[in-house]
Amino acid sequence: MNEILAAIMAAITFVLPGLANEPADGFSGYLEADYVYAAATTSGTISSLPVDEGQQITKGDVLFTLSSGQQQAVVDAARARVAAAQATLANLMTGSRNEEIEVIRASLDKARSDLALARSTLARSERLYEAGTISLVRLEQDRAAAAAAEAQVMQLEAEMQVAELPARSAQQVAAEAELAAARADAARAELDLDDRVVRSTAAGVVDKVYFATGEIAAAGTPVISILPESSLKARFFVGQDERAALSRGETVAISCDGCPTGITGNITYLAAEPQTTPPVIYSREERSRMVFMAEAVVADPVNLLPGQPVTVRLLP
Repeated sequence: MNEILAAIMAAITFVLPGLANEPADGFSGYLEADYVYAAATTSGTISSLPVDEGQQITKGDVLFTLSSGQQQAVVDAARARVAAAQATLANLMTGSRNEEIEVIRASLDKARSDLALARSTLARSERLYEAGTISLVRLEQDRAAAAAAEAQVMQLEAEMQVAELPARSAQQVAAEAELAAARADAARAELDLDDRVVRSTAAGVVDKVYFATGEIAAAGTPVISILPESSLKARFFVGQDERAALSRGETVAISCDGCPTGITGNITYLAAEPQTTPPVIYSREERSRMVFMAEAVVADPVNLLPGQPVTVRLLP
């Protein structure tokens, strides 16, 4: 639409070059604005639309929300994976739990008692064997029992040492990497959940609401358009002589039918190329038909709206 209006105005000034060469009467133009379009980064069903067309909003206000049940479930699952990874790492760094160590210690104490008893029995059997009271078979059985008891004690002592040791470095590194990945997944899930609430990035007025509650909005599709504050500008066309006399930052007067007086603006843009396409050889007559587009931001828009035709004059 902006290009169409610019082409129309350029065509008028081409046919009637006097419109752009009479600074005493002002330069013809129209009001234009740069809208801000609010859209979601992901698709979803619109669950709420708390703003209406024409409503004044501030930066950060909620414009609309999308259903977030699925995203909330993903966040919960990601947080659970973080908790599990934290527990695994803590377990590797501190060794076995105290309860597990106590069980091993109790078993070790019993094994040591059994070993002491087995050694005492073996010593008695050796004396009895020398006296000829018991057979060699009985002596060998007592020796085997003592050896088994000693092996049990050694095994439990080794288990106790392992239970009291922290994890090996390679296991700890793997557990730390798993925790970091779980935290990253949780952070991404929380960002996706936050994106289900779309807030305004600028203060201004809600211009259009394109969807209703319950409708599905695709990712990147505008749901609301906003006319930001201080975004209204006058787009006008000047001849080549006047173009050379204008400069950015210059203050101009803006008027229109029925508008209040005293409206001003500051020139922010001056086109480097003409809006018409004259012949290759620029004769003096053809050069007079060249027009250049300029833009001036309106200082106080009052009740002005985009699309209104305006006249722009240079201030003395």
